[in-house]
Amino acid sequence: MSAQAAPFAVLTDIAQRSRSMASGLPEQEKAVELWNGIGFILAGERYVAPMGDVTEILHVPRFTHIPGVRPFMMGAANVRGRLLPLVDLASFFGIPRSSRSLRERRVLVIEQGDIFSGLVVDSVLGMQYFAKDSFRANPKGVPDSVQPFVDGGYERNEEIWNVFSAADLVDDEHFLDVAQW
Repeated sequence: MSAQAAPFAVLTDIAQRSRSMASGLPEQEKAVELWNGIGFILAGERYVAPMGDVTEILHVPRFTHIPGVRPFMMGAANVRGRLLPLVDLASFFGIPRSSRSLRERRVLVIEQGDIFSGLVVDSVLGMQYFAKDSFRANPKGVPDSVQPFVDGGYERNEEIWNVFSAADLVDDEHFLDVAQW
């Protein structure tokens, strides 16, 4: 039995020496909780729409102008058999449009309940991730006309990304009232 105990004793001795000479494991950093959304530019400002608000991103499709509507309503496009109203978001808010051509602009497709609409913005910056603790309840510099549709903002690299709420936009009666009469 001592012949069998010797190898076990040797292994036990190796394990004990290994533990005594081992350095500690690196300290585990706390994981950062992230919030994400679709980033876009509107009149030179950075905005981000929550992921659930945007169903699709498109180049501005061919569209038909609709007579008798407010100037912010660009027209309607056929997107895979569905009629998509196109709203120029800068015009809706009465803020200066960027100098980008229509070809460079993008459409954020939103679908909130029965409302299916395309919001035309200056450009889309793709998925954006922010540390949840970088949230600011009252970001500064948001135009007054846009303020009711901003639910705070996230700060990253000393820049504020305003959280744009498409849900608040489709609840606004001015957004739904496109007739010019």
